[in-house]
Amino acid sequence: MDAWLESLLTLLALPQFGLSTVFVVSFISATLLPLGSEPVVFGLVQLSPHLFWPAIGVATVGNTLGGMVTWAMGFASHQVVDKYSHSHHHLRALEWLQRLGPKACLLAWLPIVGDPLCAVAGWLKLPFWPCAAYMAIGKLARYTLMTAALMGLFGG
Repeated sequence: MDAWLESLLTLLALPQFGLSTVFVVSFISATLLPLGSEPVVFGLVQLSPHLFWPAIGVATVGNTLGGMVTWAMGFASHQVVDKYSHSHHHLRALEWLQRLGPKACLLAWLPIVGDPLCAVAGWLKLPFWPCAAYMAIGKLARYTLMTAALMGLFGG
């Protein structure tokens, strides 16, 4: 079992590429593509515990930059989205986002809704840099807590 787990972690972490793999996977996972970067971060840290904070930092930067790209996609697609009729739920969600403003981007780390949230923040033309800062804070907290929890569960 241990050999199997170590082989899986080696595959996920791609240690020959290390932090660059963490960056690329974290960046891609922050777009609208359904991909999770936590297994890659955990795999690398499990194989190289001394890379805990560098991996967290690189994952945070990559995921935040991916969120910023998603924000820009939302900003650019504003005219397309305006063509759709607005349902009651849609209007309530937009009202909630407008009321919270850039602070809503703290939730960009959430599965399923986090990445579209970044796109909607761009679509609403919420200020870019405050949104990016809140994205970074939320994503840093996620990577730190998830990786520390996984390390606690599976050793390291």
